[in-house]
Amino acid sequence: MKIMNAWVVGICSLILIGSLAGPAAAHEKLPRLVLAGPFAAVSDPLIRMVETKALSDVAEDVRFVAWKNPDQMRALALNGETDFIATPSNVAANLYNRGAKLRLLNVSIWGVLWMVSREQGLETLADFKGKEIAMPFRGDMPDLLFQALAEKQGLDLKKDFNLRYVANPLDAMQLLIMRRVDHALLAEPAVSMALRKTRSFPVSVIAPDLYRSVDLQQEWGRLMGGQPRIPQAGIALANLDLPARVVDRFMEEYAKATQWCLEHPDEAGILVAKRIDMLTPEAVADSIRVSQFRHVPATTARKELEGFFRTLEARNPALIGGKLPDDGFYFR
Repeated sequence: MKIMNAWVVGICSLILIGSLAGPAAAHEKLPRLVLAGPFAAVSDPLIRMVETKALSDVAEDVRFVAWKNPDQMRALALNGETDFIATPSNVAANLYNRGAKLRLLNVSIWGVLWMVSREQGLETLADFKGKEIAMPFRGDMPDLLFQALAEKQGLDLKKDFNLRYVANPLDAMQLLIMRRVDHALLAEPAVSMALRKTRSFPVSVIAPDLYRSVDLQQEWGRLMGGQPRIPQAGIALANLDLPARVVDRFMEEYAKATQWCLEHPDEAGILVAKRIDMLTPEAVADSIRVSQFRHVPATTARKELEGFFRTLEARNPALIGGKLPDDGFYFR
């Protein structure tokens, strides 16, 4: 009987110790979380999260790393040191289809592409017939999206437009400001930066006003028969070894930060511009006010993502890695 009692006491002690130690061990903080993103609207909530230490309950150190071009983005996604990365949705699909171990968590950017023009009153892409247009990233997503929407309304890309390809949106913006082109396809916040610059001294002395012209998201909805929004960018999980609770906390805080940016564009502009020298607080705030921010889990957005991917695939399958991504691409 004494032996039995000792055994029972021992088991109870182990249970008690486990109940005390288990949760602490399960919720031990990670030493570091790395969040990466471009100089674009999709990164605004990430910067807010870092500035407010929103994930301090799951990690000792949370830092934001900016990527400037697709090559840097791919390196960060594959280097094993990045945990969450903001990315164009088609780039995430491309990496996944080429063997990268990542999952798309959400789509948060649904509308940042605009035509910018010196002319007022241009309402559809057909109104740009016969005009020269500065186009960044030849053969990449914005270019192919423009092509698909133009052809959908019966326009001939070779005959009806003079597309002047440039390396990046900054180059297109500079051509507009210096009056070397009259029209360009730009993404936010480059649109707002261009509009702000042409209204400020001394640039306004040499450059007339620019106008925010055709909203490509509206063209997408009108021509494709769906919602006037495009699942352009979101967040991918780049570290599949992260505990589920950390991923859940990230998703929760990213949704909160997205909503905060929408409700406080001026304050968000100050936060973002402090991190990214090339942007001004006013332009960031302007871009938030006109962009379509919406935190949608990837599984919920799948139908719209696949419609978008099929449009790109029809023009250049390599943009999404040759095929639609399978179920494993979509987190949960």
